Amino acid sequence: MIVSDGLRVLIAPDCYGDSLTAVQAAEAIAEGWRRARPGDDLTLAPQSDGGPGFVDVLAGRVGERRTTAVSGPLTDEVDADWVFDGQDPATAYIECAQACGLALLGGPPTVETALAAHSRGVGQLIAAAVEAGARRIVVGLGGSSCTDGGRGMIEALGGFGRARTLLADVELIAATDVEHPLLGPMGAAKVFGPQKGADQDTVAVLERRLTEWAAELDAAAGRTVSVEKGAGAAGGLGAGLLALGGRRESGATVIAEHTHLSDDVAAAELVITGEGRFDDQSLHGKVVSALATEARGTPVLVLAGQVTLEASALQDAGITAAYAISDHAGSVQLAISDAANQLTGLAEVTADQLGNSGITRYR
Repeated sequence: MIVSDGLRVLIAPDCYGDSLTAVQAAEAIAEGWRRARPGDDLTLAPQSDGGPGFVDVLAGRVGERRTTAVSGPLTDEVDADWVFDGQDPATAYIECAQACGLALLGGPPTVETALAAHSRGVGQLIAAAVEAGARRIVVGLGGSSCTDGGRGMIEALGGFGRARTLLADVELIAATDVEHPLLGPMGAAKVFGPQKGADQDTVAVLERRLTEWAAELDAAAGRTVSVEKGAGAAGGLGAGLLALGGRRESGATVIAEHTHLSDDVAAAELVITGEGRFDDQSLHGKVVSALATEARGTPVLVLAGQVTLEASALQDAGITAAYAISDHAGSVQLAISDAANQLTGLAEVTADQLGNSGITRYR
């Protein structure tokens, strides 16, 4: 089947790790697609699951971007962007990676940074949002360098008592794509610690710290928040927010609602999404799975840095096909170092193949 020009295409990727923001990825895909299919009608709607890029995605669709100087994950101050929407209820959107993200370490994560990184800057952003008049605060969780269980955040807010008083009339939402608890084999230290520079011994130290802190969190909350879904997100920041009276929501869903993604999907004849690594985790609450669910029969293509899922898993998830930048580039190294150009090239090749062979519909 030949697909004629004039196809309505929605381009809605997540970020690609540290290589590309969601905005950059959407632009790269669009550039490549236009080269092969200039007659298609493209809608760019970059997405986020709460991690890096959360603020960038929202800043173009809701409210106004603000910048506050806060404590970075180590010793230096950083300028953290956040979004304030003054419409009732006044809402602030905060991205934890703006204050304690891996990208703020000044270099690759190490054992030393894994032990030292903290979340104080997140607490300072929350305080700034309250001072600005926010009555709802949405904190995007993901991409953090710390594993402190939100201790730094709570200390920056003056401790449990003062923090609860400050947030008494504020709706607090932890926006995250992961459901991990705070402790144990699926917890913050053991699952995500190695990604933050922790070796085996350091993971054990972080787990002991979190275990002691979890007792304080649970006592302050009056329930075992440490075992709740999302408690382990962003090095345990999820647990800290839950202990302060917050609730967890899917970060991808928050973005989808506020960027009116359902309207964009409904109008599309083809959806293109992507992320850095498309694997089993991608099918559990992340942007790709949220889009596939929303599409409900509209073909969905995934252009990812790497793809590890089998065709049967794609079909079960309602995804038409998935293509890897690493395969197109010939190596993972080039896919990372030249991400924008390689993604553009992959999009062009995919669009060209589409014109020759049409769209395979699994559903």
